[in-house]
Amino acid sequence: MIFLASGYLLLAFLLLILINMGLWRKKREHTIEHTNDDLSPALSIAPGTEQPLYGKSPSATAGSANDTGMEAFNTLQILTVLMLGAFVSILNQTLDNVAIPHMMLDFNVSASTIQWIVTGYMLVNGVLIPITAYLMESVGSRKLVFAAMTSFTIGSFICALAPKFPVFMIGRIIQGIGAGILMPLLTNVFLTIFPPHQRGKALGTMGIVMVFAPAIGPTLGGWVVQTYSWRLLFSALVPIGALDLFLAAIWMKDVLKLSFPEFDVWGAVFSTVGLGSLLYGVSEAGNNGWGSTEVIAFISIGIFAILLFIRRELTIETPLLELRVYKYRAFSLTIIINAVVTTVMYAAMMLLPIYLQNIRGFTPLQSGFLLLPGALLMGIMGPIAGAIFDLIGLRVLAVVGLMITAVATWEFTKLTDATMYSNILLLYTIRSLGVSLIMMPLMTAGLNELPRHLNSHGTAMFNTMRQVSGSLGTAVLVTIMTTRSTIHLATYSSTITSLNPSILVQLNNFIQHLGLSPQTGRVLGLKEIYALVSEQATIQGINDSFIVATVLAIVGLIPALFIRKVITSKSDPVS
Repeated sequence: MIFLASGYLLLAFLLLILINMGLWRKKREHTIEHTNDDLSPALSIAPGTEQPLYGKSPSATAGSANDTGMEAFNTLQILTVLMLGAFVSILNQTLDNVAIPHMMLDFNVSASTIQWIVTGYMLVNGVLIPITAYLMESVGSRKLVFAAMTSFTIGSFICALAPKFPVFMIGRIIQGIGAGILMPLLTNVFLTIFPPHQRGKALGTMGIVMVFAPAIGPTLGGWVVQTYSWRLLFSALVPIGALDLFLAAIWMKDVLKLSFPEFDVWGAVFSTVGLGSLLYGVSEAGNNGWGSTEVIAFISIGIFAILLFIRRELTIETPLLELRVYKYRAFSLTIIINAVVTTVMYAAMMLLPIYLQNIRGFTPLQSGFLLLPGALLMGIMGPIAGAIFDLIGLRVLAVVGLMITAVATWEFTKLTDATMYSNILLLYTIRSLGVSLIMMPLMTAGLNELPRHLNSHGTAMFNTMRQVSGSLGTAVLVTIMTTRSTIHLATYSSTITSLNPSILVQLNNFIQHLGLSPQTGRVLGLKEIYALVSEQATIQGINDSFIVATVLAIVGLIPALFIRKVITSKSDPVS
C-alpha cells in the first residue's frame, strides 16, 4: 500500500514535469560563467549566450568555478531534487484534511484540538520563512536541502507511527521545519539559475509545485482514507523523502553564493513571536470567535511583536529580512495582489468541502475529485502563463485573471441544496483558470524588480505573505461563514413555531405519513424542520463568505491597474 501511494505521487509529479518540459524545452546547451559580481549571488550568463531552461551546464571557464567555490552543475538534476522535495512538502498541507474525522476518533481528541494538525504546520512554516533568508546566505544550498528533507522525512515517519496525539504533533512540527525551508530555497535557486527574461517560464514550472500539489491533496487523501488508512498518508511520504535524499546526494550542488551575514537574534525572536502569535490568534478565531479574550490577546501580542520586528529590521545594518524591498513599486503591488489571490484561492479550498460533505453528503473522495480538473488546468497553465508574461508583462494577465476569478467566485454565492455537482465542478475549473493566470507571473514580476542580492529577501517576503494571508483569509472567511450562519438560523428559527400555519400543515403531513401520535409527531417533526433550516442557514453563511471573497478579488484589480506594462529584459535590475 505504501509503495502504491508513493508510486501515485511520483507518477503525478513526473507526468506534470514532462508535460511542461515538452511545451518549451530548449535543446541547446550553453555556457555559464561564474563571477564574483556583487549583483550576482551565484551565477552570471556568459556574454552572447542564454542559459537553457533545462539542460546541462558545462564546466565553468577556467578558474571561475574555483574562484566562487561553485561546481559545474546540471540544471535539470538540481531542479528535480528541489521540486520533488517541495512537491511532497506542499502536498502534505492538504493531503490530510479529509482524514481529520478519522484521526479524531483514533486519537480521541476534540475538533478544537485536532485543528492543530493544520495550524501547527502553518505556524512552523510562517515563523521559519524569515529565518530561511539568513540560512540561504549562510549555509550551502546542498547542506540546506539535506537538512530540510531529512527533517521532513523523519517527521513523516513519526506521524505515521504516532500512538498518541502529542507524539503526532511532534512529528508534524518536525515536518513543518523541513517544509518551511524548502519552498524559499527552491524559488531562490530558480532566480539564481535563470536570467529575468526566462524566469516567467521557469517559475511557471515551479507553479506546478505551488498550485498543483495542494489542489490534488484532497482527492488523493480522500482515496487513501476511503480505501486504506490515514496513516498511509504519512508513511507513503517516507520512501519519497528517502528517494529525494538519495538524488540530492548524487545531483545536488551548491549554486547560491554565500555572504555569511551576521545573525539577527532579536529579529528572529520578534518575527517568531509575532507571526506565531498572530497566526495562532487568527486560527483560534474560527473556533472561539473574534471577541474571545485568548484571540484578542494573541493577536495583540503578534501585532506588537511584528511592529518591533519592523522597527528593528529598518534600523540595523544586517537585517534578518530586508524590508526595504518594499521601496520597489512593482514588488509592493504584486505583494498586495498576491495576498488577495491567496486568500480567495484558500476560501474555495476550505468552504467547498464543508458544503459538499457536511451539507450535500458527498464522500471525501467525491469532493476531492471536484477539485482535480481545476488542479490539472492550473498545473498545465503555469508555464503557459509564464511564457505569456515573458511576452506582454503582468498587467494584462493580472487584470484578466482577476476578472475571471471574481466572476467565477460570484457564481459561488448562489449555492443551494440542489446545485448540480457538474455546475460546481465547471465553476471551480473556470476559477482555477483565472488564478493560474496570476499566481506565478505575480511572483516573477515582483522579484524581477529586485536586484539579485535581494532575491532571497524578496522570496522570503513573498512566501511569508502567502502563509500569513492564506491563514488570515481562511480564518476570516470561516468566521464570517459561522457568524452569518448563526444570524440566518436565528432569523429562520423565529418563524418555526407550532403556531405558524405553514409549519402546522407540514407537521400534520409528517404525522400522518409516519402514523405517529400527535405529540410524538410534533416533536420529531420540529426537529426535522430545524435540521433542514440549519442546513439552509449554513448554505447562506457559505454564500456570504463567497460574497466577501468576490469583493476581495475586485479590490485586487485596483493595484493591478497600476502595474507598469514592462516586458522583462535580458539583463538583471541593478541596485
